[in-house]
Amino acid sequence: MPLRGSNHSSLVSDDAPYFRSLSELDAWSRVSRSPLRKQHGVLPFTPRSTTEGVSDTAHGGKLLVCHDYKGGYTESPSSLSYTFNFWGLCDIFIYFAHHRVTVPPSGWITVAHRHGVKMLGTLIFEHAESEADCLRLLVGPLPQSQTGTAKSDPNMTLPVSPHYARVLAELAYERGFDGYLLNFEVPLRGGVEQTRALTLWIALLESELKRTVGSHAHVLWYDSIIVDGRLAWQDRLNSANLPFFLSSTGFFSNYTWRSHYPDVTAQYLLSLDQSVSSRPKQLQDLYMGVDVWGRGSHGGGGFGLYKALSHVGPKTLGLSVALFGHAWTWESEQDKPGWSWDSWWDYERKLWLGPVDKDEVVPVPDWKPREGEPECQHGPFIPIADFFSRRPPPNPAVLPFFTSFSPGVGWSWFVQGTRVIKTDCGWTDLNKSTSIGDMIFPRPGLAWEGDDRDEVLPRATSKLSMDDAWLGGSSLVVSLSVPASHAEDAFFRCVWLPIQSLSITPRKSYRMSAVLMSTGTVDVDVGASIKPLVPGLDTGFEVTHVPASPQQATLLGGWIETVVDFKLPTRCQHDVLSAAGLIIGFACEDPTQPLDFSVHVGALSVYANPSSPDHTVVEPKVIWADHTPALPSERSSSPFVGRLTWGTGMSLGPVPTITLTSPEDTKPCWLLDENIPGFLYFNIYVHAHGPEGAALAPEDAEFIGTTGLDGRENQFYVDPACLPSSVTDTEKAVRFYVQGVTDRGRVLDWKDCAFVDVRAQAVI
Repeated sequence: MPLRGSNHSSLVSDDAPYFRSLSELDAWSRVSRSPLRKQHGVLPFTPRSTTEGVSDTAHGGKLLVCHDYKGGYTESPSSLSYTFNFWGLCDIFIYFAHHRVTVPPSGWITVAHRHGVKMLGTLIFEHAESEADCLRLLVGPLPQSQTGTAKSDPNMTLPVSPHYARVLAELAYERGFDGYLLNFEVPLRGGVEQTRALTLWIALLESELKRTVGSHAHVLWYDSIIVDGRLAWQDRLNSANLPFFLSSTGFFSNYTWRSHYPDVTAQYLLSLDQSVSSRPKQLQDLYMGVDVWGRGSHGGGGFGLYKALSHVGPKTLGLSVALFGHAWTWESEQDKPGWSWDSWWDYERKLWLGPVDKDEVVPVPDWKPREGEPECQHGPFIPIADFFSRRPPPNPAVLPFFTSFSPGVGWSWFVQGTRVIKTDCGWTDLNKSTSIGDMIFPRPGLAWEGDDRDEVLPRATSKLSMDDAWLGGSSLVVSLSVPASHAEDAFFRCVWLPIQSLSITPRKSYRMSAVLMSTGTVDVDVGASIKPLVPGLDTGFEVTHVPASPQQATLLGGWIETVVDFKLPTRCQHDVLSAAGLIIGFACEDPTQPLDFSVHVGALSVYANPSSPDHTVVEPKVIWADHTPALPSERSSSPFVGRLTWGTGMSLGPVPTITLTSPEDTKPCWLLDENIPGFLYFNIYVHAHGPEGAALAPEDAEFIGTTGLDGRENQFYVDPACLPSSVTDTEKAVRFYVQGVTDRGRVLDWKDCAFVDVRAQAVI
């Protein structure tokens, strides 16, 4: 979350994370349906914009990542777990498990949406015991009363009820995810009658999802049963599974295909007559399955994935890829001697982005084609990223961009440079996962700033550090090794360090903030900046330094904040691909000697400025807080266990003096900025106190956790394991503090936060 302590109860997590049967889903629906409740603690989906400089995404293949990890729901606020960090390459993410209905955890949904990626759940039918549910899915739940058709019909076939299409769409709406993978791994005994009915039901599900969730909703069909009801994986699209594809949004092929199947699949789709179809399909709607574990996949999986991806050809042939079981890098290595999170991150990053050293030869698994399959000449290792276009997150004018360079795990938690908790086993919280900087790994792309120097560029390396941070659990560390120079002007040099790609709207004003510090014996001057990544523009960015405020000048722990406003004064039809980064200047007394230094980046944020300087900036705040005691069965040994809730609002600042010159004055008395900040999460603190009237300071309170693990808005469950030893049941009262952190990365001042006092005798 992270949370203080360990062995937390299930009450800190999502409600009903999955359903083992359709009857369980019905039981949930009877409780939740009236009225339908949406979890506002989950970030809604925001699409990426059409961006000049990004390779054509309308026709190129896409990447779908299917997360099948240890049965699902393994993320814990008191241990490390696998997390995914290459969202810019991904278009769809599926949270997969072997329950009838798998609901993605709220944290996974939020981090996917933060990057403009759609998140799907799973509807799966496996083993003989699920055959009854396959039929129930189509006809809906039947009453206990004796019932039947009013008059017999000799031509009657299996009817199709919209019931479960509606319930599943409502579930996706409530929990905030974007559709389903449909996986039927059992034969349908009703044959063509049942499979034909199923295709109608699939179309109903897609229609209900688009109506309830939005036009971006997806229904993906997994290559399993065929038109006569048999379970017969085809490993490609053909006439045996075509009707299922035509009723859905996309097709996820099985992963044991032969090397020529992608070509055959593409040719088959292009040969279809879709002139009468209301929803014509494209090549990128076909996702060729590739198993990272290598179970029957071309190339053998792992570091041989590139062999399969070469045949799919996202950039050439135009088919998409469904990557299954990508947590292989964690599961296959975690029990080996010397394994650690850092060694996993090196391994994972190498598979996705390539080695740090471009000249490193990456070993690939021994693999031979199946009998009758021709030999393939694939050459040396190619990382996954090379097969797909990297796309920036949603435009910061639509969804403010903020990163603390968190991979969603950590060992400690920092608030404005101060460590407020340190754990022994680490924590995992996908809600806190942000971009790690999509232009900084596997190696930074330095360039000289300001002039074309002939000197060799400094050697730069990048890493994520969990030893120090500004907000959250980690920071980005870029280390530079500068070679000796005999140039006359080498006493002061500047380099440009791109960190994050962004979609920027021309002629719109933005603000960028970077919190950073430098280490080493060199005088370093660092500033935030931005540059277009589109060649041939008639102008560059106008970047204006914003003077430091008193708060910026007094940061703790050696951190500093640099702020700039920028605008791209050109006219383009679409957003422009740009790079946010740092200009690093360094001075040295003797440039003929090599030198080393590092820059730590704790936070980077970009958001839209008000339309004019006359607009009143609206600031968020926490208005009140409350505490509801837990039920006696949940209270354990502490009377302070329960649920914190709070209300948030906005503040307009000091009231202005109104001067109206006449009734015809066209200048408004005030203008409000429409870019109202939201909240990323809330930090929760507790302070034990005894006698009434004691003077309490929020700075003395102890951190117990953050929100975000359960998808609920403005709520936090105070679990007994969260309470520090200073809070015991013998205390007369405690004070809980709620401290907001905005989506621009600003921690609210205590004057904008709230507290609630809880007395022990009131909850016993």
